[in-house]
Amino acid sequence: MATRILPDMDMDFEACRRAFLTRDPRFDGRIFAGVKTTGIYCRPICPARTPKAENMTFFPTAAAAQEAGFRPCLRCRPESSPDLGAWRGTSNTVSRALALIEAGAMDAGDVEALADRLGVGDRQLRRLFRQHLGASPVAVAQTRRVLLAKQLIHETQLPMGEVALASGFGSVRRFNETFQQLFGRPPGVLRRSQAPEASAAAGGITVRLPYRAPYDWDGVIGFLSARAIPGVEVVQPRRYARTLAVDRVRGVVVVTPGSGDFLVAEIRFPKVQALPAVIARVRRVFDLTADPALIGAHLSQDPALAPLVAARPGLRAPGAWDGFELAVRAILGQQITVTAARSLAAKLVEAYGERIDDPAAAALGLSRVFPTPDRLAGRDIAALGMPRARGAALEALARTVAEDPTIFTPRADLESAIAALSALPGVGEWTAQYIALRELREPDAFPHADIALMRALTDDEGRRPTAQELLARSQAWRPWRAYAAQHLWAADAVQPQQIKRTKTDAKRAA
Repeated sequence: MATRILPDMDMDFEACRRAFLTRDPRFDGRIFAGVKTTGIYCRPICPARTPKAENMTFFPTAAAAQEAGFRPCLRCRPESSPDLGAWRGTSNTVSRALALIEAGAMDAGDVEALADRLGVGDRQLRRLFRQHLGASPVAVAQTRRVLLAKQLIHETQLPMGEVALASGFGSVRRFNETFQQLFGRPPGVLRRSQAPEASAAAGGITVRLPYRAPYDWDGVIGFLSARAIPGVEVVQPRRYARTLAVDRVRGVVVVTPGSGDFLVAEIRFPKVQALPAVIARVRRVFDLTADPALIGAHLSQDPALAPLVAARPGLRAPGAWDGFELAVRAILGQQITVTAARSLAAKLVEAYGERIDDPAAAALGLSRVFPTPDRLAGRDIAALGMPRARGAALEALARTVAEDPTIFTPRADLESAIAALSALPGVGEWTAQYIALRELREPDAFPHADIALMRALTDDEGRRPTAQELLARSQAWRPWRAYAAQHLWAADAVQPQQIKRTKTDAKRAA
């Protein structure tokens, strides 16, 4: 009996079957079962009766199941499962390739072009995908399009033509043919057979974005709130809103926590074709593909990190909305506080950010988008109130990125990414690591010279580790050093409050 097994999990056929028999949610997004008698594939939590063992075969990804000829189940809806593809293998190359595919790298290109961007051969990339995901890069890209389209059919009232464009299909005809071939019926029948779960907001689209629980919403929103730029972002305890530009088209994104293991994203963009890119950015910023149990178990082996992980088991490493924006923010923040950097960023946006003409944005308190590189090139940025060398570095960065917009994309490995980023104007080792952590989504990026990281590991005698000592210690945290950094930053942020409470308690006791 042929069985696909996850490469990073010790699961044989019986273990996979037990997960389905018990409908164990821990394996949702990790394994999928193809049912030979029906030709469908399901999630472990599917409410349907579990088939006989001889009729089941297991796959590590939805793409592998679809490439084997199975179609998605209409009851458990595989498109609603947590997307853990990037965490499923030991290959960083596959993780980087998945990030590029989600951002649309395969929409206008091919496997060879994708492999070139990653610095590997196309045959090697195909082999790695087979090894870690059980499917080819093309199958992964096609499955993402199909599942996004199916989600939009179920969760919105978008016309079918707009669903086709919003999910990345090149034409409505191709969209209809794919659904007819996969489901044996046209896409409109799927909507008529089940009422939409959530209608589109006025002028926008609302979608659910699942994640692997637990999820530390307060931790993520606190991180984003401390860095929010007035006019571009508005952060409240239960809502994050911001302006965003995709291919020169400006829109608004509002993210709130859902009633289950998902976030709710309301997306308002004039062009529905921008939807896949916007969803990819929301997933990246809110780190929805992380597996907190896997990461936490590894980091908890360090006695200093164990209590931090226990205190915040669902902590994520927030990503960035745009590489250039993040680089500008990071350079502005060099050698000054987060609050001071935020103030400078607000001045930059007010001076050079384009206004957004959307009543809904105005109602949210949003007025501008972050300046694009061409808006800053040739400007006297230092006049906003910063050292002239820093202003010149920002202007030079803007010119460089305007000439090569692909600078902030994943590289063959972390080392080559850091080398490329460090060559940019105004970008040193710390800034390069920070960009790699948040924009490139490198899970092992680690800005070891960060003063807050060293401060968070101050021992009982008041001694902080040096940058080199911290770097040496961090070797044991690989390949999840970005998450170790996030836990240390979170711990450092609450230390002043703890000290203040301690002093207050001491006064009261006196």
